[in-house]
Amino acid sequence: MKVKSYLMGAWREGQGEGVPLRDATTGEVLARVTSEGLPLAEALAWGREVGGRALLALGFPERGRRLRALAAYLSEHKEELYRLYATTGGTRRDAWYDVDGGIGVLYSYASLARNLPEGNFLPEEENLPLSKDLSFQGRHLLGPKGGITVQVNAFNFPVWGLLEKFAPAFLAGVPTLAKAATPTAHVAEGLVRRMVASGLLPEGSLQFVAGGLGEALEALDHRDSLYFTGSKATADRLRRHPAFLERGALFNAETDSLNAAILGMEAGEEELQRLAEEIAQELAIKSGQRCTAIRRVLVPQDRLQALLQATQARLEGLRLGDPREEGVDLGPLASLEQKAEVEGAVAALLQGGARLAWRHPGRADGAFFPPTLLLAEDPYGPPLHQVEAFGPVATFFPYRTPEEAVGLARLAGGMLAATLATPDPEEARFFLEGLSGHVGRLHLLNRRNAHSSTGHGSPLPRLLHGGPGRAGGGEELGGMLSVRRHLARLALQADPSTLQALTGEYAKGGEKPATVHPFRKPYEALEVGETLWTHRRTLTEADIALFAHLSWDHFYAHTDEIAAQKSLFGRRVAHGYFVLSAAAGLFVDPAPGPVLANYGLEGLRFTEPVGAGDTLQARLTVKAKRPRDEKTGVVEWAVEVVNQEGKTVAAYTVLTLVARQGAGEAP
Repeated sequence: MKVKSYLMGAWREGQGEGVPLRDATTGEVLARVTSEGLPLAEALAWGREVGGRALLALGFPERGRRLRALAAYLSEHKEELYRLYATTGGTRRDAWYDVDGGIGVLYSYASLARNLPEGNFLPEEENLPLSKDLSFQGRHLLGPKGGITVQVNAFNFPVWGLLEKFAPAFLAGVPTLAKAATPTAHVAEGLVRRMVASGLLPEGSLQFVAGGLGEALEALDHRDSLYFTGSKATADRLRRHPAFLERGALFNAETDSLNAAILGMEAGEEELQRLAEEIAQELAIKSGQRCTAIRRVLVPQDRLQALLQATQARLEGLRLGDPREEGVDLGPLASLEQKAEVEGAVAALLQGGARLAWRHPGRADGAFFPPTLLLAEDPYGPPLHQVEAFGPVATFFPYRTPEEAVGLARLAGGMLAATLATPDPEEARFFLEGLSGHVGRLHLLNRRNAHSSTGHGSPLPRLLHGGPGRAGGGEELGGMLSVRRHLARLALQADPSTLQALTGEYAKGGEKPATVHPFRKPYEALEVGETLWTHRRTLTEADIALFAHLSWDHFYAHTDEIAAQKSLFGRRVAHGYFVLSAAAGLFVDPAPGPVLANYGLEGLRFTEPVGAGDTLQARLTVKAKRPRDEKTGVVEWAVEVVNQEGKTVAAYTVLTLVARQGAGEAP
């Protein structure tokens, strides 16, 4: 049997004998993997054309809804993936991290879509006036590239690795060609089969290849991207390809690194025990086969033995065995080849100055590799900070000063993640300043957050995943950071009416007079730029006094005539929140209608004082719209309050829930 690829809407089998894919525990050949003879260049072109067109026809909100539905669908069928997972050497807990973690990424990116506009363009910053009369303006905008993303995944996370790359690309409207690593390609194939069977993915939005990329790189150009997870050596070779150096395709790499855990000098006993637990967990989950796993442990010299013993105590009771058996904590490494690489790395570390501090007495046959703790009493041997054992292995290093600890951590040449265990903010600040250019994610662990921390090795969808130098220099996840990375940034210059028509957001100078009160219109009928000027209201002394009484805000500038005269205002002034309330009274239509509720207020500024005798008028403009669900949408209203001289005294954005056409008035 061969693992099949999914290209141009069909499942296809590569030619030739292929590479054997084995059960990590038994060594049994499960399938063979080959992409020989597959039309990968054609598949890329087909994905751009067919998949790109289908995705852009949906827009951000609908793509988000489909991600949510896909997450729910996969949750219903995840036991199939769990069963496949056992053949990779992963325990059920390992499968949970990969399968459920990947599904969680889909949910996370689906939730981001709730705050995105309709269509496929994301305006950035604010409109920039380029002429005094506002007839010529500029705006930075993110839009479709028209390309495809090739996503090369590592063997250790066949589900999460694929979904964490796929989700932001899909939300951005970019089709994906996902390449699986050979040792776990059958799990990735099972995932993609389920994704396709869901019926939620537009044709061409996801393709899958098991085996090599062949001619695919030759077909990439400036519209495209390649997201890679794997070894630094492979990443360095790929980034020199003409597709990236000459044709301008985006190359993003996330590579293995020698991540550090540091016990701070101010850490107490609880921090020490929590860090020991963290280290043991990092060696046990996936048998240490995680790119974010702890490889180096930096400890104050006088506490080195205490942390070593605490870590050992948490590891020695773990049971190694077939992950399909009840009570097994650690399975084998993914393959015999992977075990050989780990053995070679450990030998290099021992030759480079480390010594064996402790090794688990469990199984070492086949692809099994027992958890191993090394100790480098001389922490400066070059291989100790250059060689990575990609398995359940950690090396402990003593340090004498915080400066030395920072220096040792930096010797790795860039890390994906580091953990600092300390309860002291000043110590945390020192390490933050020392490591900020050397690590992609800094995890601060102490007695206050240990109970809720997601752990050292767990990338989160809303936070950046990547790191400098040896870690690849790439950026994945990070919420909207990743979505934006899949889009093209351009500077748009136009008149305000054209600008707001293209961006879907109000540009000052592009107002359209409202013929009926905008609060009488359902969501679909509202136009961006539609503007209502209200009637006027003149403030009185009684207004100020009554608001002070009602709000209990008796600040001197509102209630003490003598003190107010000596203030920067020179007179008693109205409360800012009275101005806000008075403006609402001017622009709100009180009768029941499509506007259902106030959803929030943003960007409030009071720019001029208002006192008794001043006359206020408000301008209400539809600033932007985005659908919330089938029944309601969120409308942003730009509010500007002016006085009798035409000066702006307050400006802000009001958000309201508005009923959609035919949805009635209940959200």
